[in-house]
Amino acid sequence: MSSRVRRTLFSLIVFFSACGVAGMFISQKVGAQSSSDESTVRDCLKSFANVYQIVAENYAEPLSGDKPDQAIYDGAIPGMLRVLDPHSNFYDPKAYAKMREDQHGKYYGVGMVIQPQNNKIVVVYPYEGTPSFRAGLRPGDVIVSVEGKSTENMSSEDVANMLKGPKGTHVHLTVSREGAAAPLTFDLVRDEIPHPSIDLKYEIRPGIGYIHITQFQETTGREFSDALDQFQNLKGLVLDLRGNPGGLLTEAVAVCDKLLSRGQIIVSQRGRAYPEQIYRATHGNGGRDFPVVVLVNHGTASAAEIVSGALQDHDRALVVGEITFGKGLVQTVYQLSDNTGLALTTYHYYTPSGRLIQRNYNGVSLYDYYYNHDQPQDAKDREVKLTDSGRTVYGGGGISPDYKVDTPKSNHFQDVLAAHNVFFNFTKHYLANRTVTKDFQVDDAVLNDFKQFLTAQSIAYTDQDFNAPGVMDWLKTSIKADIMTSQFGQLQGLRIRAEWDPMIGQALTYMPQAAALEQNAQKALADKQTAKNAAPAR
Repeated sequence: MSSRVRRTLFSLIVFFSACGVAGMFISQKVGAQSSSDESTVRDCLKSFANVYQIVAENYAEPLSGDKPDQAIYDGAIPGMLRVLDPHSNFYDPKAYAKMREDQHGKYYGVGMVIQPQNNKIVVVYPYEGTPSFRAGLRPGDVIVSVEGKSTENMSSEDVANMLKGPKGTHVHLTVSREGAAAPLTFDLVRDEIPHPSIDLKYEIRPGIGYIHITQFQETTGREFSDALDQFQNLKGLVLDLRGNPGGLLTEAVAVCDKLLSRGQIIVSQRGRAYPEQIYRATHGNGGRDFPVVVLVNHGTASAAEIVSGALQDHDRALVVGEITFGKGLVQTVYQLSDNTGLALTTYHYYTPSGRLIQRNYNGVSLYDYYYNHDQPQDAKDREVKLTDSGRTVYGGGGISPDYKVDTPKSNHFQDVLAAHNVFFNFTKHYLANRTVTKDFQVDDAVLNDFKQFLTAQSIAYTDQDFNAPGVMDWLKTSIKADIMTSQFGQLQGLRIRAEWDPMIGQALTYMPQAAALEQNAQKALADKQTAKNAAPAR
């Protein structure tokens, strides 16, 4: 057996042994670990070591290069964890570093999103206010080289790692741009790149604020507080949590703390190894009340479901959209050797009314669990709970909206345009020899240019495709959003899409119902406080 394979096997045994020690430690908190259990763990480790050694010595190809790591990182460890539940996970060194970066919400680099397209590394967009944005890099620019090194056959991850580096250091890029006679060169100075979790916050209607939280990271609570403070005389709020996969529990609690009254329960977590832990609003909203509509969909998960469930249970917000994902398992992340990490399920989340957020995953494949979200059809199969004012809510499968609003479905023509990345590519073509102003509109001339572009790209269409219900507004919005993103920055494009978004439009129509709900919530809270004050002392 080679030294590399021997070292990998040793590391794996250490990993499993560490897991075994952790398991014994947890078991000792709730009951003694029997000697037979310890013996079983040792026997399993010995069996695995024997299997791995046989593979290493007799497999048809030598376990050289990255194969030992792949066998462990991509095979043995994930396979063990998937037997437990869909969310316990192992992070190899790259994944662990990325996870920590996402949690921090910042890194050092030049500030752009890149992706491979047709074997080239293309700028999707630069973040506003970053070195790449200030230097004039645009969506669609092709990164030809970094520090004189060609990016040919490189992955976007490899290029991204070359762009990152210590603050204040220089990095030289060469890019090709449609319409430019020669390649363009840029000398960028690396800086701290904040990656805010709130990408859009503005007054979407007079007195009505709109906030979109993409995930819950270390800066989210502060970002949310700052966003609320920027609104003057706020009369209502649409809190958009669609597609939010969750994140840090502490930050979900911080967001709820700005909307609930002091002392109200936000979430409880219960696990085998530790006592139940209850999180409450420690500061509260200070009497700053306004109606809230929370917008959710099937991609709203984990910490985002905690926020949705807490606000719904306390009748503080009206939840609108689709039933949420249903992830109520809490993972504790343990840092392991070699900069790897273990995310192990240690708790279950429960909303203030006692609803379990997690949906059933027994007998469901990992693919179906994530991508074929089978929604419960019959409420009688779910646990029934009551909100503060006595409204019925259901647990055991995500957060059910108070008003159901489906995500708009695309037709075949829209799917074809999306598959060909048409709007992104048309923007490069359209802006190759022109600029636009902020009052740009997609008129008949622009639509004719767009149709000619489709023809040049061999994308078939008919007048009926353009005139199908809802398609023309979608087309104009998509064209305008990408052109404005390229010319003025990502936030301009996001705002244009939000102004068009049918689900946001629907959410706004429910603001009167949210106002009535908020009044009921205040009355229920006042009645509860009155009853508490009237109770005889004991």
